[in-house]
Amino acid sequence: MKKISVVIAGRHSTSICLEEEFWRELKRIALVKHKSINELVTEIDHNKKTDNLSSAIRLFVLNEIKNH
Repeated sequence: MKKISVVIAGRHSTSICLEEEFWRELKRIALVKHKSINELVTEIDHNKKTDNLSSAIRLFVLNEIKNH
């Protein structure tokens, strides 16, 4: 597991623990969407259907992979 600090909505700093494979895919998705990791995590946080941000990111990555 890799822990990285992110800033959500430009004001809320938090740490997220994800497996390296999910970080790698999240970075790739951010690059394709021309967004920073912070911007993408802010978007995921805003649209999440779970209280757990790490889980929401994993689901987001999974859905992106399935849909492309």
